[in-house]
Amino acid sequence: MRRPFPYIRWTIIALFVVAMILNYLARSVLGVAAPVILSEQGISNEQYSWVTSAFQLGVMFQPLVGYFLDGFGLRLGFTLCVAIWSLITIAHVLAQGWPSFAGLRLALGLAEGSAQPAGQKLIAEWFPARERGVAGGIYNIGASFGAVFAPPLIAWAVMTQSWRLAFVVTGGLGLVWCVAWLLWYRTPAQHRRLGAAERLHIENEQVARAPGAAKRQPISALLRRRNLWGIALPRLLADPVWGMLSFWMPLYLARERGFDLTLIAIFAWLPFLAADLGCLFGPAVVALLQRRGVSLIDARRWAFTLGAVMMTGMAFVGLATSPYVAIALLCLGGFAHQTLSVTVITMASDLFHRDEVATVTGFAGLAANLGVLIFTLSLGKLVDQVGYVPFFIVLGVLDLIGAAILWTLVRKPA
Repeated sequence: MRRPFPYIRWTIIALFVVAMILNYLARSVLGVAAPVILSEQGISNEQYSWVTSAFQLGVMFQPLVGYFLDGFGLRLGFTLCVAIWSLITIAHVLAQGWPSFAGLRLALGLAEGSAQPAGQKLIAEWFPARERGVAGGIYNIGASFGAVFAPPLIAWAVMTQSWRLAFVVTGGLGLVWCVAWLLWYRTPAQHRRLGAAERLHIENEQVARAPGAAKRQPISALLRRRNLWGIALPRLLADPVWGMLSFWMPLYLARERGFDLTLIAIFAWLPFLAADLGCLFGPAVVALLQRRGVSLIDARRWAFTLGAVMMTGMAFVGLATSPYVAIALLCLGGFAHQTLSVTVITMASDLFHRDEVATVTGFAGLAANLGVLIFTLSLGKLVDQVGYVPFFIVLGVLDLIGAAILWTLVRKPA
């Protein structure tokens, strides 16, 4: 036995944050570079919607990826996923025309769909129930930071060489990360640097609070549990906002607000910075309500509802006369989205056994990306006819419906 390393669980979540940064950086680079790529390659709005939809279609295989991770484990299973998405990211430099971009995005989505199931499985394995909200908020910060880094990376790449350089850098960093993960990650039962006190802290609360059966249930049995749908349906309604921010906001700023690439690099990362704060705000609301005697599940539902109320500000983005007011409202949308998104994602580890968490998170991710797919196809088909205003209004109200579903369907574990 080697000398114990203090707070192992927090070093592992920190390493996973880096993976989330690279995951969302890889998927965000195309959105930020879209004004340049669409012009260079003669891709229309509708064709671009097919490219982004191919990614969402790939991510919708999250249940299968989650089932793979539940069975194969995070150390080797997640390493394989990250290595694959990194190589696919680099392969974007070869793309010519929208069909080749669509094929690459489909493959990228399939590999990158592993991130959320892996994150929820990680916190279910390594964190007691009372710390899972904070841990989930921290690793989801990586998603926002990936999108924060994309605009300056694209601006630098275009000024240095071309947009292709950004894909090479992002993919290369992912391959380096794989080495670090293989060297450091083990389960709590296998990690030689985990001290006895921290092991006891993790295992005691997990035994006391882990819901569900003692072993993994088949997928057909999970689909009959209302709590799965109580998590999945709110995510279906919530994630179109993230699709708008990641894939369409740079185009909106360029074509509707007159921003050039420099202005996009200056302003397009701000909603994602606000989203980082939302990642911490949601768990903080839950912790505050728990201290006031509210049960864990009800506290999460109230945090989601608060985020849904704040999300109504998105309805006014297209109506704002000032582009800077529009940016401010987009920032509010990013903050609100991560407030509620982190909350509902974390509920998978509250309501299901830790050997089911990645699979359940995968099904919820399928629903989330189905929502993005429907939204982005509708936007690509209709935006030239009706503009962006109706789509922002829809985004402002969908999460209120999601909150009602969360309160109606989800049942607390016995």
